[in-house]
Amino acid sequence: MVARLLDGKGLAARIRAGLKVETDELTLSGFQPGLAVVLVGDDPASHVYVANKTKACAEIGFRAFDHHLPAVTTEVDLLALVDDLNKNPAVDGILVQLPLPSHIDSRKVLLAIDPRKDVDGFHPDNLGRMLMGEPRFVPCTPAGVMRLLADDGVNLEGKHAVVLGRSNIVGKPAAVLLSAANATVTLCHSKTLNLADVVRQADVLVAAIGRAKFVKGDWIKPGAVVIDVGMNRPSEGKLCGDVDTEAASINAAAITPVPGGVGPMTIALLMENTLISARRRARGQRD
Repeated sequence: MVARLLDGKGLAARIRAGLKVETDELTLSGFQPGLAVVLVGDDPASHVYVANKTKACAEIGFRAFDHHLPAVTTEVDLLALVDDLNKNPAVDGILVQLPLPSHIDSRKVLLAIDPRKDVDGFHPDNLGRMLMGEPRFVPCTPAGVMRLLADDGVNLEGKHAVVLGRSNIVGKPAAVLLSAANATVTLCHSKTLNLADVVRQADVLVAAIGRAKFVKGDWIKPGAVVIDVGMNRPSEGKLCGDVDTEAASINAAAITPVPGGVGPMTIALLMENTLISARRRARGQRD
């Protein structure tokens, strides 16, 4: 068996093309979507991520509000900027790029974002709504995972889905979404006993642990679908995921490449969330 590749890059391009059509129509009616991206400091990876988001804004037709702040920016000044963006009616979405410098409390900053403009879906209000099955915004990476599975025609009902990693950004929301799709979900983490044996039971594996090639090929159940969320750059410099893709492809039915899998989907779904917010503004109802 040689796994088919789940083309996140291609799917993301199709999503962005659809968003552009809707954005053009909304803009003609007087409501151009606006996304504010705030970057603090000089983290090279963050600069790449922000540049990709700004490029997507230009492609789709969003108005971009880019704020690149020096690393010495104080927490007070950053919170003041967030407050200004909250009050700006032309801003439909606010994204503060993580990580922030160590002297700034990231949790405090994320909590300061108006949940009606929290297009990342990280605010507790949005996470709570998702948990209740009444989402305002779904976190972009888990939403991208679900769209990849749906596009490939993966039927999750009754399947055993294993999520490797329990972050609030990927692992926990992914587990909630998979459960809502009627999968039986096991959420694994660093304290899970017999981890390899648990992963071997997965019909669908979502790997989001942040360790290069952590998941070995013989951990993959024959016929499993593998979603690799990891983006790691080991010392030799070549980008890789959390799964040993080459080895895993022997058993897996389908697998996401790194790069070109989940990453492009995250940006596409961020744009989709921003458009959702802009539509609410056009209707006069942010909620």
